[in-house]
Formats: sequence, structure tokens, C-alpha cells
Amino acid sequence: MTTPQALSEADRRVVAGWAADCAERVLPLFEAEAPDDDRARDGIDRARAFSRGELDTAEQIRIRFVAGRAAGSAETPAAIAAARAAGQAAGVAHMGAHALGAAAYAAKAAALAATDAEAARRQEVEWQLRRLTPEAHRALLRLPLLGTDSAGPLGPGLLAAGVLATTIRELQAALPDRVPPE
Repeated sequence: MTTPQALSEADRRVVAGWAADCAERVLPLFEAEAPDDDRARDGIDRARAFSRGELDTAEQIRIRFVAGRAAGSAETPAAIAAARAAGQAAGVAHMGAHALGAAAYAAKAAALAATDAEAARRQEVEWQLRRLTPEAHRALLRLPLLGTDSAGPLGPGLLAAGVLATTIRELQAALPDRVPPE
């Protein structure tokens, strides 16, 4: 059985680039703590290559967890969240909803690294929304709202609680009102 969280391969390729942008923005938080661990950077690079059509979907699905495991090389919550953002970006080849996970973890990482956590998180969400291409915007609108489909990352799991859920709900609520220029 398929889930609307998967999105079509074409839509996954479109949102993979946006997810990579979101994760890469906070990647320095991870790399400062684990400069010799290239798994998070590699996951972001693979998400970009997937978005350009350079990588096979099946192979990306097989290795999608590698980038997220980099979180074990970090100690601070901000660096761990940054590695998880990269892992979510790498997972977009498998399921498009991971793009929202990448954005949520990136916003969490930015918040954890800031003095004013909520302001930093909101700034990150605004940046993410501005970064959306019209194609990525349309693809993300096809995803079910957080918590309405249990078959995927937007179901009852890590993304459905706390600041991650708050961020995803804000992103999804803003999408219908923010139509990017063509």
C-alpha cells in the first residue's frame, strides 16, 4: 500500500533540493563538532544529486539512514539536530515527507544554537519558506497534514511532537498562503 507521504518520484526529486538547502544551512553546527565525520555532508550531497536526477532512487533508499547516523558523532543538541536534518534530507528519495523533517530539524538546530531560540526557529522557517521554488511549493502542498496519515514520517513519530511538530505545522499552514512567483 502506498501513502500520500511518498509523493511521486518527480516530486521527491523537486523537494530533495529544498530539503538539502534546509539541512546545509545548519550543517556547520555539526561539522564544528565532528569535522572528520562526512556522513551528514554526504547525505546532503546525495540529496542534491538525487534532485538533479543523477542518482538512482533504489540505491538512495538503501543507504538513506547513513547520514542520520552521524548524529552519534555529535554531543550538543544543536549538532545532533543538524545531523538529523541531513539524514531527513537523504531520506527524501524514499519518501517526500522527509523534506519537512529536514526543515523541522534544521529549524530545531538553529533554535538550539541561538540565544533567543524561538526567534531563531521562526527566522529559519521564514528562510525555508522563501527558499521554496514554485515546483517544491506545489509538491509540499500534496503532502497530508501532520498527523492525518500514519503511514510515514508525518504520522505518530518523532516529527509529531515538540518543536518538530510545531515547525512542520507552521510550514504546512503557511504553504497555501504563500504562492511563490513563477
